[in-house]
Amino acid sequence: MSGSAGPVEVLDCRGERCPLPVIALARRLPELPVGAVLRVLADDPAAAVDIPAWCRMRAQQFVTAIPDGPGYEVRRTH
Repeated sequence: MSGSAGPVEVLDCRGERCPLPVIALARRLPELPVGAVLRVLADDPAAAVDIPAWCRMRAQQFVTAIPDGPGYEVRRTH
């Protein structure tokens, strides 16, 4: 499998309010293989702060924010 083929999975959390997108991310990411990228679609403005903060606290890699998604890509590191 290629690690640069883009997101392995898309988690659609649009319409959900804080903290639901982060909770969904926290539940789904451990189910993916290490190195996988999960794209979280979230239109709650708090997600722009919450998702990178969660990545820092959990030592996961925040890859990028996609403004027109709106989405956030997270790589599982462990």
